Amino acid sequence: MNDEFLENTTFEELSIGQQAMLSRKLTPEDIALFAAVSGDINPAHMDPGFAQNDIFHGIVGHGMWTGGLISALLGTALPGPGTIYLGQDLKFKNPVHLGDTVLITITVIDKEKNKPIVVFNCLGKNQKGDIVIEGQARVLAPTKKLKVAKTRLPDIEIHNHDRFEPIIKSCKTIGPINTVVVHPVKANSIEAIADAERAGLIRPLLVGPVAKIRAAGSEANIDMSQWEIIDCPHSDAAAVRAASLAAEGKVDAIMKGSLATHELLGAIVPSSANLRTKYRISHAYVMDVPSYHKPLVITDAAINISPTVSEKADICQNAINLWRVLYGMDKKPKVAILAATEFINVKMQATVDAALLCKMSEREQITQAILDGPLAFDNAINKQAAIEKNIISEVAGDADILVVPDIESGNLLSKQLTFFGHADAAGLVLGARVPIILTSRADSIRTRLLSCALAVKMAAARKEGLIK
Repeated sequence: MNDEFLENTTFEELSIGQQAMLSRKLTPEDIALFAAVSGDINPAHMDPGFAQNDIFHGIVGHGMWTGGLISALLGTALPGPGTIYLGQDLKFKNPVHLGDTVLITITVIDKEKNKPIVVFNCLGKNQKGDIVIEGQARVLAPTKKLKVAKTRLPDIEIHNHDRFEPIIKSCKTIGPINTVVVHPVKANSIEAIADAERAGLIRPLLVGPVAKIRAAGSEANIDMSQWEIIDCPHSDAAAVRAASLAAEGKVDAIMKGSLATHELLGAIVPSSANLRTKYRISHAYVMDVPSYHKPLVITDAAINISPTVSEKADICQNAINLWRVLYGMDKKPKVAILAATEFINVKMQATVDAALLCKMSEREQITQAILDGPLAFDNAINKQAAIEKNIISEVAGDADILVVPDIESGNLLSKQLTFFGHADAAGLVLGARVPIILTSRADSIRTRLLSCALAVKMAAARKEGLIK
């Protein structure tokens, strides 16, 4: 078949017994795309757990995915462009399992005398030779010779939004944590609380002006009768009260409600709040980026404006601790220290800081991770880009954590990945005695729940003495 053009076979040129073939392997992406287009989300095709106990003992393809291959042959190969589908009968003889290769063969078996109508026998077999589909197609064949340029198919990216599920599910064995929610005076804050409680992640304690909180609950149509509310006149007072509850050990986590982040942190950061640890307080996003092959942690994009190298060391360690709690205390994450270039340039402080951080890691001032830097963003997340620049590194192209130079670059990077890259992002404040959950009005339910799940995991790890 021509790589650039589609050329048809006219009615007059068609002969009895003439054939065309198409071979295709069924992939998970095929199933996902067919389900998205058709709306057919039958669990026999989509849910491995359900399918394993079904009659076929595993995921099978949609029957009409195989039928679509017949349509593709008729429309693009034989007869090709200009063909009009008139009818089709099909019998599905055997399931097509993931990984099966289907060979479709269409054969001309009849031509009408008075009209350019052709009947094709249609047969599909898997790699074992078993028939999976058979039937007959009736088409109106083209009468004029056509040669048309092939249409370039769009690039399609599939995002299953499933990388966070193991984290959320693992929290069920831990149970909900006592969480103080600060100044939740808007409906979206109340909805976030209800979602997290319903998921078994938190036991909420609300702090703020009671009248405004109850009004927000009414607007959200949420029953708050079982939630304890501590009355505080305004957001600043609510933040101070929440910090006090955390310092007294009465709650396991703090959750931001309808107040500015700086208001909340203003009550937590001072040493008088008694919530500091030996590490500087920092922020980390856990991101599910569709085009990247695994979850990605980005730090610090929200708190530390222009951190010094010693402050960056704490930022690194906080993110390392988070990653290990989530993905295995026996594992070491790969940490890329980002800069504009992979070369050390004394006029570019980010490159110097990166080199110092790597040396600090060698001296075990930063522990339980593999660090490399400076690395430009492309080298950190793309193996081929690193190879082309002759960068030999365990981290390059396979980073688990990206440490940004400052808050501006981190904020830009995380928002670009979210809005241009369609990434899901859940944030958590680290380095305090309790995890601090930051949610946004723009967050989906899924990312809100992950933010709470991160807090559950970190609170449990701290209680077990896994992190200090």
